[in-house]
Amino acid sequence: MAPVPLLLALSLMAQSSPWWEQYDSRDIYVCPRLGRVVLERNDAQASLLASGYRSTGFRHDRQLNGIRYRNERMTLILRGDLLTIEQTPDRIDCTRTEQA
Repeated sequence: MAPVPLLLALSLMAQSSPWWEQYDSRDIYVCPRLGRVVLERNDAQASLLASGYRSTGFRHDRQLNGIRYRNERMTLILRGDLLTIEQTPDRIDCTRTEQA
């Protein structure tokens, strides 16, 4: 069994991006069923960190409302302080609580 400080360190590492990804912003959202999630993003890609897991999507330029990032499993849509996570057939609306 790993010591508690090691488990804490591993958990914290899973909640931050590698330095070479160079995200311009880091925002914290609260979502139903997911709790607190972190969205790191720049003009080309976004990384969603939730429950110790990371999912990265790439900018999807469509002529629809909001800024969109997609990968093979989900779409992230940003509209002001609202983050929508679409993962067929589910849709979760999250509210920004702070910028980190």
